[in-house]
Amino acid sequence: MKIPEPRGPISAGLLGILAGEPGGDPVAQTSLEQLVTGQLPLVEDIVDDGDVQLALLCLYELHYGGLDGVDDRWEWNPGLIRIRQLLEEPFEHALRASAELAVPESDRVPSAAAPDSDGVAALLFGLAQADNGPSLSRYVAKKATLEQLGEFLIHKSIYQLKEADPHTWAIPRLAGRAKAALVEIQADEYGGGRPDRMHSALFARTMRGLGLDDRYGCYVDTVPAISLASVNMMSLFGLNRRLRGAIAGHLAIYEMTSSRPNQLYGSGFRRHGFDAHVTGYFDEHVEADAVHEQIAGRDLAGGLVETEPGLLADVLFGATAVLAIDARLTVHIMDAWENGRSSLRTGLPTAA
Repeated sequence: MKIPEPRGPISAGLLGILAGEPGGDPVAQTSLEQLVTGQLPLVEDIVDDGDVQLALLCLYELHYGGLDGVDDRWEWNPGLIRIRQLLEEPFEHALRASAELAVPESDRVPSAAAPDSDGVAALLFGLAQADNGPSLSRYVAKKATLEQLGEFLIHKSIYQLKEADPHTWAIPRLAGRAKAALVEIQADEYGGGRPDRMHSALFARTMRGLGLDDRYGCYVDTVPAISLASVNMMSLFGLNRRLRGAIAGHLAIYEMTSSRPNQLYGSGFRRHGFDAHVTGYFDEHVEADAVHEQIAGRDLAGGLVETEPGLLADVLFGATAVLAIDARLTVHIMDAWENGRSSLRTGLPTAA
């Protein structure tokens, strides 16, 4: 990913350190840690704080494809891991608070109640069906302008151009039925061995169809903090073994709330005259996710809870956090569009 523009003192300090040699200036790392410790109490809403979310995105990116020009040895630098943990702690706390608000107290399930795999799936399907927030997919299907379709793709590109990678971290952390289920889902996400059928590749083709730049991370500077937070949530869950239940719940609810919206997204693009070359990404998810939701709910999340009953609470946390954060992102986008504004923070860069 290209180096983004800093959005505040934390991200500026981090990017300054990453420009140097690993271990070359320990004083700078200590200063950044002190800065983070001093700045975090001043942050009103960490989920919507661009400085914190950009810093987290860059720290997480060291574990994916890396940052342009940044030495790969930074990935496991103890000082940066410490800074990441300092940022993760309040972020996770905010996600848990949002997840609790997303589910009425009367509908919450005690962590001691550990149902079988069918019961876990039923709980997750119930959460998905109870989600009654504003519908971005219906807006795209019926009202979105061509420019808004481009903005929609830009928001999604921060994750979709590396689709499935955050969930793949969970594979070595699972066993038995849950592991087999996750591998089955991920094999489809990665195209079943065909690079051109990888879902990230299909999404890149959709972006090119609208004249957008399909290079990974090209639009990081363009999207608001809430878009970054949605992706950082996945990395938080995927990269921390203790949150393996949350990443399973995240993927399960993602699959359960995907098929119908993608059908509507495809309709919105066809309404503007785009053919299967552009809509193929959405059409693929209509079919695939109708199957994946059953595997993810019963075999992945349900199988995990049957093996480790104590993880039920985290499975539900991961699922409800998705609903809460995605609802915030949807409100941000639709509020802007319905009031004649762009949902992006800056103008579009020129496409490659």
